[in-house]
This record gives sequence, structure tokens and C-alpha cells, in this order.
Amino acid sequence: MDYSKEPHGVFMVIDNKSFYASVECIQLGLNPLTASLVVMSDQDNTNGGLILASSPMAKKRFHITNVTRKRDLPWDDSLIVVPPRMNLYIQKNMAINKIFHEFVDEDHCFAYSIDESILDLTHSWKLFGNSPAEVARKIQKTVRKRLGLYTTVGIGENPTQAKLALDLFAKHNHDLVGQLSYDNFTKNVWDIEPISKIWSIGKHTEANLAKLGIHNLRELAHTNPYQLKAHLGVIGFQLFALAWGIDRAQLDQKVPVRDKGLSNSQVLPRDYSDRRELEVVITEIAEQVASRLRHRRKQTSCVHLYLGFSYVESTEKGERSSVSHETKVTTTSDNRELVGTVLDLFHKYWHGEKIRNIGVSYTRLSNSNTQQLDLFADTEKEIKKSKLDHVADQIRDKYGATSVFKAHSLEKGATMLNRAGLVGGHNGGNAYD
Repeated sequence: MDYSKEPHGVFMVIDNKSFYASVECIQLGLNPLTASLVVMSDQDNTNGGLILASSPMAKKRFHITNVTRKRDLPWDDSLIVVPPRMNLYIQKNMAINKIFHEFVDEDHCFAYSIDESILDLTHSWKLFGNSPAEVARKIQKTVRKRLGLYTTVGIGENPTQAKLALDLFAKHNHDLVGQLSYDNFTKNVWDIEPISKIWSIGKHTEANLAKLGIHNLRELAHTNPYQLKAHLGVIGFQLFALAWGIDRAQLDQKVPVRDKGLSNSQVLPRDYSDRRELEVVITEIAEQVASRLRHRRKQTSCVHLYLGFSYVESTEKGERSSVSHETKVTTTSDNRELVGTVLDLFHKYWHGEKIRNIGVSYTRLSNSNTQQLDLFADTEKEIKKSKLDHVADQIRDKYGATSVFKAHSLEKGATMLNRAGLVGGHNGGNAYD
């Protein structure tokens, strides 16, 4: 492969090792690498408790993963179990990225997730060391000294190489630094199996590649890319480029985001089969999404409802585990119209199944510069209802989501009040404890 025309930069993907658990260890004055600690969410929809993060020592001693349930935790006095504090983790993430900005400007520092960032140091790394690896260690030491956290760094000539260097090598190296380049990529990565160890290749893609006789990147790299596209679609070309360590992405290039719609979904704390309880939760979700519409000064003309069953149901047409339907509406952002439409879908397509997942989405959005009035409705009442929705939104913005709410949120089955303080579906906690 001729790499001479490919972009050659210096990229680092930096991961905060066992982030949530490490932050909690630091708060308790413990070493994140030697303490046995897990962060466990005990929200109602976690079936008794779900491990969100584990310290390296907890993983090693007790074989704990980030999907272990509370019931699977060992009874051991040395194992520390703490609840999540999402606000604290967000605060620490901001502090870490502030440190990164000392090595690269904000336009070349990209948040990949709450515990990973991508740094484009192509034009700045020489200011801080004699090699990219030396700069990586300097960043690690700075984060460790100021925040007590350990970071893992993958270095590459493009973002994909840096990400693979992080996942495949850095996390297992003593200095927590891994490096890939066009020169050593094929030697170090091509023969890794199973191929699902490679970032962006999941089990489903792995199975599809296996049907073509492809089990590693070496075989993938020597497959005709047009054959890959024929079987896998455009992702076939992307996988072919991945196999050769090629990534032409311009991370600083702003991509216009097409506003496709707004949605919200919930995993319920238990199976719901009572009609009124389901109506309450659906109403709450529909109102939440409607409020987001108004915040963005948008209106919708298409409403969608998803109901996920707690079991797989057999029908004459085969098995099904959910129902999903949508309908067009007159362009609106009005609570009552949207809730009424969503409930109509529910009444039409729910036939007594036990429900565990609910999702509501509004699509075909347009700007709400004007209000669509109904010729057969009282105009003054329509305008008053619209003003009432906006006033309620403003009060919630200023005083919190629970400052104004409908009485149905006090009924059995309602979830809004319990979820109001959550961040990312988990306890927000106190960032300053």
C-alpha cells in the first residue's frame, strides 16, 4: 500500500482508566489502581443494581465487569460499593480536558465520550517534547499530579490508528502508552483474532465477514473492496480502509447536522400491564419531548410511539417483541395535541401486552415562527394554551423540572419525579462531596 498520499499527523486518543471508579477512589483518598471499588446504580430499572464501573483491582480480584448485577457481587469486606455521582464525573471530565487544552487548542481537542478525548497534536507536539511518546507521558503525569487519575494514551498518524493503539496495546503496556503508524500497522494489527477485538467491528459484522471467509484484518485487507461493498454496503469500503490503517477524517471540519427529530425513551422499573399506568408514563414522556420541541423553537408533523414487550410474543406472522407506529399530525408543539395523538396510537396498537420499554419521538420538524390555528377551534383558547405551555417551560428552566408538573405524575406508575434528578439515567449525586 502506498501511504505517501495519505494524511500524516500526530493524534492521541486518551482514556481515563476506569474513570467513574477512579474518581470515587480519589474522593476516598485511595489509589485507583490498588483499591477494590465498584460504582453501582440501584435505579428501579436496573433489576436490583447494575455495576457501572469497576476499579482495575476489583476486576482482577473478583472478575467484575461493567454489566455485573448486584446479585453477582461477592460478599467481601474489602470490596467498596458506592453509588454513581454523574455530576461529579462531568466536573472531573471538564477538568481533564482543561489540562489537555494546555497542550492543544480547543479547536483540536475533541470529546469522544465522558472518559475519552481525541487530541490532534500535529502542529503542537514539538512544543512539549522530543517525541509524541514523550509528550503523551507528560500529559499523563500532569493529569496524575493535579487530579490523581491515571490516563491511557494511544498514538497514531490518524485518529483510527490512535484509537486502535489505545485499545489493543496501551491498556496492556506498563507505561499505559501505545503507538501505531503506517510503518508498523500491518505487522502489529493484521493477525489479531477474533476480528471483533478491532474497534468498530461488532459481533454482527464479525459474523458477516466470517461468511466471506474473513477472520482478521490481513484477510480483510486482501479482499476486493467492491466485493465487500456488494455484501456489506458502503461499510465495506470503510472496513477495507480500516484494514490498512487509513483514516482521512478531518475532525475539525464542521459537519452540518440535519435535524431529524427529537425523542425520549425509558426502560421501565418493572413490567407494566395496567392501562392507566401506561397512559401516565406515555403522557409524561410525550410532554417531555414536547417541551424540548418548544425549547428548540420547533414544531412536529409526525408522531411516533414505540412499545417494547417484556417477552417475545408469537403471532400468525411470526415472533415479535415490540410494536412501533407513527402518524402524521397538523404541525404543532402543543402538549395536548401531541399527548392526545400518542395516546391514540397506544390505544390502537396495545392489546394487553406487558410493556418494559417506551419511546416517543417527533419527526418532520419545522421552525415555529408561526402558529397553525384550527378553523374549528376557539382562536383565543388556542393562543392561551400555547402561552401556558411556554410559561410552564420557563418556570421549570428557572426552578427545576419538578417545580411545575401535572397531577398525573403523582399517580401509581408515574416515573417523572423519580427520574428528575438523574443524569444519563443514573444518580447525579453531589459534585462537591
